[in-house]
This record gives sequence, structure tokens and C-alpha cells, in this order.
Amino acid sequence: MTGEAMAGAPGAADGIRVLIVDDQPLLRHSLRVLVEGAEGMVVAAQAATGREAVRAAREALPDVVLMDIRMPDGDGIAATAEIAADPALAGCRVLVLTMFELDEYVYGALRAGASGFLLKDASPAQFVDAIRRTAAGESLFAPSVLARLVGHYVESPPAASPRAVPDALTPRESEVLALIGAGLSNQELASALTISIKTVKTHVGSLLAKLHARDRAQLVIAAYRYGLVGRG
Repeated sequence: MTGEAMAGAPGAADGIRVLIVDDQPLLRHSLRVLVEGAEGMVVAAQAATGREAVRAAREALPDVVLMDIRMPDGDGIAATAEIAADPALAGCRVLVLTMFELDEYVYGALRAGASGFLLKDASPAQFVDAIRRTAAGESLFAPSVLARLVGHYVESPPAASPRAVPDALTPRESEVLALIGAGLSNQELASALTISIKTVKTHVGSLLAKLHARDRAQLVIAAYRYGLVGRG
């Protein structure tokens, strides 16, 4: 692990604990300054390779991992998959960062268990918002990326037809799932359905449990699979 890998032990500060993973020291430093300057956030650890990322996640138990894709000694997708598969890191969500808006990375990140996909040219405000939303359990994909992602993921093979909505879902839960698939945030869901944020979170939690989904990103995919939103 790099000499700057650890930046505070678990419980050293209140707030969203962030693990920064990137092989470029300058970018790690910039992200650290950004995170430390945001209210309610703390840098739990840093890592420069995929292997270091997995080790740091297990040691620091972060809430959110900012994960680079292209790194030496284990890429970001492989590290994401290992983190997502570890029961001890069930509360850890991965936000993948890359300079490249390439389909292969988007698909790989989602299959690995990423909760979001953000381009490195995003503004500082977008980075901070992305970390907060990811920590809160919301998926974060740019609309253009999300449309390509779900279209590819759901339409393979192309002839596949929508699956039936599980009987376990109530009509309201199906409605919520459709709106999640359309990319609405919790606040937007509350406004669209004229319900409270607390009720929205209850519905989302129920959907996660009934559909055995790890996070909101998987609910988006489910909405497309069940034909609740348009494809492509």
C-alpha cells in the first residue's frame, strides 16, 4: 500500500467515509482536498492499485469508494467485483471514475457491482453530490450512459422479451420501480407520487429486499427487464 494510503482510522471522524483509489498521485490529492473540504465527509483511506483498493476497503470500511478503472496490479472493475462480493463490505458502495465514456467500462462496472459511474471531467460540485447520493443508496449514471447501459444489459440476447413483474410487488411498488428506472431521485419520486421522502425510502427498501437487489442500480435494470420503462 502507498505511503499515503491510510488517512484516519475507522471512527476517527463523523460523516461519509470515502476511500480514494487512483494511480495518479495528483488526482488522489485533488480528490482528497475536495472530499475533506465538503461538509460531512472524511477521507478514510487512499490506494493506487486494484489490490491496494481491496485491502484498504477491508481495513478502513468506507461508505463510498471512488474507484479508478485503469490501474496497474488489478484494475478497478476487478477490485469493484471483489469488494461487492465481500459480505463484510455489504455497506460499502463503489462509484467508478474514468476519463473514458466507453461501453465496455460501463457494462463491466455494473456487472461488477458498482453503484455509479462518473466521468473525471465532472465539476467539484458534481463529485460531492455523487458521493452523497451514492452513500444514500442512489445509483448515479449520466442519462446518456444509463440509456446505453440498460439497453445493452437488458436486450442481450436481442430477442429477449420483458419478464413478468413479480407477484410479490404491490401496484405502488411497481410504479416506484418504473420511476426509478426512468432515473428519478428520491426527491423527484416524492414529488411525482405526492408522498413523503420517508415513504419513498420505505418503498425502495421493500423493492431491494423483494428483488434481492444490492442497490438502486440493480433496480434500474430490473425496471427495464420487467418492461416498466422504454428501452434504448
